[in-house]
Amino acid sequence: MTIVMSSVYLPVFHGLELTSTYEYHERRFDSKVRFFASVLFAISSITWLPLVIYVPALAFNQVTEINVHLITPVVCLICIIYTSMGGIKAVVWTDVIQITLMICALLLVAIKGTLDIGGITNVIQRNLQTGRIEGPNFDIDPLARHTLWSLMIGGFAYVMQAGAVNQNMVQRYLALPTLTSARRALWCFFGGIVLIILVCCYMGLLIYATFYKCDPLTTMLVREKDQLLPLLVMTVFGSIPGLPGICLAGNFSAALSSLSTGLNSMAAVVLEDFYRPFFHKDINEKHYNFVLKLTVIIFGAICVGLVFVVEKLGSVLQLTMSIGAIASGPSLALFTMGMLIPWINSRGALYGGISSLVFMGWFCLRTQTLIASGDLTFPEKPVTTEGCHYSFTPKQSSSVNMQFDPSVNVTDVLHTE
Repeated sequence: MTIVMSSVYLPVFHGLELTSTYEYHERRFDSKVRFFASVLFAISSITWLPLVIYVPALAFNQVTEINVHLITPVVCLICIIYTSMGGIKAVVWTDVIQITLMICALLLVAIKGTLDIGGITNVIQRNLQTGRIEGPNFDIDPLARHTLWSLMIGGFAYVMQAGAVNQNMVQRYLALPTLTSARRALWCFFGGIVLIILVCCYMGLLIYATFYKCDPLTTMLVREKDQLLPLLVMTVFGSIPGLPGICLAGNFSAALSSLSTGLNSMAAVVLEDFYRPFFHKDINEKHYNFVLKLTVIIFGAICVGLVFVVEKLGSVLQLTMSIGAIASGPSLALFTMGMLIPWINSRGALYGGISSLVFMGWFCLRTQTLIASGDLTFPEKPVTTEGCHYSFTPKQSSSVNMQFDPSVNVTDVLHTE
């Protein structure tokens, strides 16, 4: 993605000096294609941002037992305030602080957690012995969960959309004065994202190695997979005052960084692609700032409301990638057609984009329906509770709304083991 973005997409965007990346479509095709592409971005943002808010709220709930729906409005309000007041500068500088805190928190948990279970050798051995670490899967079956082909080809397309044509990312490169500095920032992004993915993958290995004899999902110590990392934090640092809060702050930093970026990008797109073309071609700075702030507030409120929907939909990571693909695929295709296929005209681009959106919507939603009904399943690795030293009611024999016994202290339970 970094190589293709640096040589194909970035020079075009930077040379045109755009505010909204979707202005490109009007210059290459016409205003209808631009409007359609902006709608795709709006759909993608509205389905993605509620997930961004929900994840840290779930983590906070795991640590403090405060209701998720009390946490999400507070998180969103804080983000709305500094995003609407400071714009892109506030987003970038808060991101600097947040990414530093996020990586430090992850590394802190990884190092202490590894030491607690006897070193990295134990982490690797426990995962190898139970088949958690696998070699490449060369299966060409499209229904296979993770294969070399799906990860390399599908992963490339997924990251291309997220990193090369998405307003959230491109606006940062366009804020830099020269193409050279933008390319330098792109390669910094490459190094940073590789580091974060490696650390997150290791955290997954560490979580399993820590609870490999007593699966917390089976015992209902946690209700969602997304609560496993907060549980690890409480296991590792629960007896040390202050440290769980620092790690939780790292979790919130990731959310606030993504949320502020999304809201700021959405404000720019609404103003440039929806408001300005239909209402006022020329607006003064005061009016401009008012529309931007109002957009941030409205979309922030919508995202808080949609959290009620998100919590009913299952695993957050899987859901984000699947639902997000509905609008992301057509969006990537439009930019790629415009830059690499000169004989495509506006009518072909628009009809192709609409057809792609309809097909992707049917395909992704149908897949989620099959997963929810159990007609499409992906076998999971076996887990055990033979090493548990506390009483519990297994998940399969409990109701969906069952809570873990509140009289049992999570930290005490885990340190007993």
